Amino acid sequence: MIRVQGLTKLYAGVPAVDDLTFDVESGKVTGFLGPNGAGKSTTMRMILGLDRPTAGTSSVGGRRYVDFPAPLREIGALLDAGAMHPGRTGRAHLRIGARSNGVPLARVEEVIDQVGLGGAAGRRVKGYSLGMRQRLGIAAALLGDPPVLLFDEPVNGLDLDGVRWIRTLFRGLADEGRTVLVSSHLMSEMQLIADRVVVIGRGRLIADEDIAGMLGGLGGRRIRVRTPQVDDLANALGPDVTVTRSGPGELEVGGLVASEVGELAHAHGIPLHHLAEVEQSLEEAYLSLTEGEVEHQGQVLGALGEGASA
Repeated sequence: MIRVQGLTKLYAGVPAVDDLTFDVESGKVTGFLGPNGAGKSTTMRMILGLDRPTAGTSSVGGRRYVDFPAPLREIGALLDAGAMHPGRTGRAHLRIGARSNGVPLARVEEVIDQVGLGGAAGRRVKGYSLGMRQRLGIAAALLGDPPVLLFDEPVNGLDLDGVRWIRTLFRGLADEGRTVLVSSHLMSEMQLIADRVVVIGRGRLIADEDIAGMLGGLGGRRIRVRTPQVDDLANALGPDVTVTRSGPGELEVGGLVASEVGELAHAHGIPLHHLAEVEQSLEEAYLSLTEGEVEHQGQVLGALGEGASA
């Protein structure tokens, strides 16, 4: 288990992480989410002893990372796929990690095969693509067969096959009882692999709950319906039903199931062109939670030129 308690980091008096507290449980994939600049990478660096906190503590299995004599055997991490000596081969990079942590060299070949770098391990890292560097970083994290793993944006640079592979890898690691913390901006992937999510914004905790609870916060079941008589349908549904116009000739209905909407429309002679339950997404929940926490927000096209002359 990873435990973060009251963790705070100030840079020139400005909090990058602000009194942050959460646990990452064993046997689960925990998604670590937040806008750019929210403090995710800084938090991970403090867990790994790379940055010293201004206040608060972090521990892995009840101990500080710096107290482990062979840390790669306890916690594996990929924070920056570019943090590798470009002149070394992939195999040499892993061998150095193995020798410094008492890991048998045979393990190097095992993780090379596991991440699919068998044909590239003898090449220098400077010739690797970003996706290949990500795979090498994951191999280094797995090198000591640790019970705890941290990954910061591990999907960057991976092709579709690589994304599917990493999804299976993370789920498999958690199913073995390991603790897996993954930072990512890909909400669709997090929805597929994460059991729990921790959301932060401006260094503060916004949410810490399982995926089902997060999606349930969207207000329950919703139905999307298209009809040429939207006003008539809205009136027929009654005042106790939540109705939102989601587009031309389209409504989103809350509080009823699809069959109830269809029966009401039929009873009032209202034609329906589409009727379906809306699949709730982690992306919607995340955007709702972090709406006021975005550090850098661009303008929507169409608003840029308002009031300007051609």
